[in-house]
Amino acid sequence: SKDWIIFLACLGIYGAIALWVGFKRGFLQWQPWPKAPLAWLRLTLLLFFTPALLEELIFRVLLLPYPTELHQFWPTLGAMALSLTLFVVYHPLNAWLFYKAGRPLFFQPMFLALAALLGFWATVLYWFTGSLWLITLFHWAIVAIWLLFLGGNAKLTVANSP
Repeated sequence: SKDWIIFLACLGIYGAIALWVGFKRGFLQWQPWPKAPLAWLRLTLLLFFTPALLEELIFRVLLLPYPTELHQFWPTLGAMALSLTLFVVYHPLNAWLFYKAGRPLFFQPMFLALAALLGFWATVLYWFTGSLWLITLFHWAIVAIWLLFLGGNAKLTVANSP
């Protein structure tokens, strides 16, 4: 359907930009997570609910008008800018207050830039589809690929080393 084409387009555009910038800046590297399949399964299931579902529910669905309610351009654009800003600020704030594993990674400009890019494309996807499930799947896929294949788990481990 049209929604899946939009989903794949957003994922492809995000992926092309994030991979190019991330590899060029040395933030991403091919580094599969060296854990057993059961650990992979457990992590991928957990990631679907948090951060993906929880963050998309808060930062897109609750903060933005539903796409059929988008009648005024500027208030909608303002809501999108606020939602994106809060989404980016949330990550270092969350690491500082609750998620010690996110320190100091969640304060790095490259991480925050990629989070902003994810938030932007999730907003675009929500704007065109109105689907909580597609934006959750989008967010989940990006975080899972980063943690499982592109060195994300290693960065979190290094951040917690004494």
